[in-house]
Amino acid sequence: MKVIFPKYVNNFLVTTWGLYDFTVRFFREVFKPPYELNELLKQFFEVGNRSLGLVSTTGLIIGFVLSLQSIPTLSKFGAVSLVPAMGAIAIVREVGPIIIGLICAGKIGSGIGAELGSMKVTEQIDAMEVSATDPFKYLVITRVIATTLMIPILVIYADTLSLIGGYIAMNLSGDMSFGLYFSQVFSSLTFPDVIPSLIKTFAFGFIIGLVGSYEGYNAEHGTESVGKAANVSVVIASLLIIITDMVAVEISNIFY
Repeated sequence: MKVIFPKYVNNFLVTTWGLYDFTVRFFREVFKPPYELNELLKQFFEVGNRSLGLVSTTGLIIGFVLSLQSIPTLSKFGAVSLVPAMGAIAIVREVGPIIIGLICAGKIGSGIGAELGSMKVTEQIDAMEVSATDPFKYLVITRVIATTLMIPILVIYADTLSLIGGYIAMNLSGDMSFGLYFSQVFSSLTFPDVIPSLIKTFAFGFIIGLVGSYEGYNAEHGTESVGKAANVSVVIASLLIIITDMVAVEISNIFY
């Protein structure tokens, strides 16, 4: 007896298997020559430059709002002096990585999906195969490596701006010196706070690059498939980032 799954279940299974097969192919091809170094350097610039303005603004606002919202609550208990430590731990451990990861999924993931989707629709990928250029190595591997290595740098940059935003908020409601603020920030942070949060950002970057490349590389023919590839890239990457973050938090709680 043939089992017929609902359409959404069938789409979920197809996408899951496709991402698994795409991931296996990536790790099988990534260490094999030729190495597209020029394209890799170009993608490093594209990924970083494409998101720098948005990441800067978001990072500054995160710290500013978090501290500004915490001050009235903690002042009721006479604990305003704990705002720098609380904000630093929250930003470095969770708020910074997850928010910047989701923003980059929307900005970078959709860009990769739309770019490769348009190349698929206009048959540029097929033309690369005919010209003896491996489109997977040239288009996919370079983008996945670039996002994997650049997202952690963007998160560190955003965390730094968030801490500065927290300092600005503290000085709007009181008077705290720059040295005292960051002395409390760094005295509250430990390696178990920094290292696990940094490691999971590499996973976030890998997910963003892989999902965006998968959706664009496997886009169907037709102009509407470009928009679909960009949209689905954001949805799947955001969902996987949230799930990965949940698993990473559980693992870090076990070991630390």
